[in-house]
Amino acid sequence: MNYRHAYHAGNFADVFKHIVLTRVLLYMQHKEAALRVVDTHAGIGRYDLESVEAGKTLEWRSGIEQIITARSKGQIPPAILALIAPYLDVIDAENSTCKDKVLRYYPGSPLLTRHLMRPQDRLSALELHPQDVQTLAALFEGDYQTRVTELNGWLALGAHLPPKEKRGLVLVDPPFEIAGEFERLVEGLVKAHRRFATGTYALWYPVKDRREVNRFITALKETGLPKILRLELSVRLPSQEPRLDGTGMIIVNPPYILPQEMAVILPWLAKILGENNQGGYGIEWIAGE
Repeated sequence: MNYRHAYHAGNFADVFKHIVLTRVLLYMQHKEAALRVVDTHAGIGRYDLESVEAGKTLEWRSGIEQIITARSKGQIPPAILALIAPYLDVIDAENSTCKDKVLRYYPGSPLLTRHLMRPQDRLSALELHPQDVQTLAALFEGDYQTRVTELNGWLALGAHLPPKEKRGLVLVDPPFEIAGEFERLVEGLVKAHRRFATGTYALWYPVKDRREVNRFITALKETGLPKILRLELSVRLPSQEPRLDGTGMIIVNPPYILPQEMAVILPWLAKILGENNQGGYGIEWIAGE
């Protein structure tokens, strides 16, 4: 899996991840106090779906395009549309200058977050790839609410926590291009939780090798950390050869209403994004109180 994200921007995993991110962030803003968002693997922020990279895979066609098309046809049930409208509003804003296209640009997690932030909120966007961090820095140049740092995102789980705001959402979205990422997710979470136990953590992972995912879930249970919610979306049945059949997120200290919201959204996502009626979803508490 080539994980320069430009190849995969707007695919089904992005749709799932960013809807979850939006719901968590908006809930945390119910309190007036300032909020810090730490994005450990931020990417370039904005993706051109007409780029060479996106054109090689066309993954967005079976992801965000399906959602936009369903909306244009009035096929999104009102209860679901109400929940995903803030996410779609950001996409509309990013494409508002495209005269002849509804969908050309797709916002990555830092840009999505920035659109949703209030004046008192702050974003720390971290990226290690030297070219990508320059692109990201240019995107947020002059933005006093956003700080872009060239840094290995795993190091941020120690160096950037706890935030001075004392309230925070930490998004960990690693590339999964080298071995050991699942182990690093668990180790990084444990380290971060020691420093900032009250923070909310959103950990993204791919579902390619089910046995590897099961080992990851077992390792999370063995940490002894409380309040761990597992969300998954699959678009096809498990394949014999590893491929991206699904996607998941681990939410630590999730909003209390998130499982109920996902119980509304995920069945519909599984239906509209699933291949040949093979979509599925899961909502599971790995650890409660």
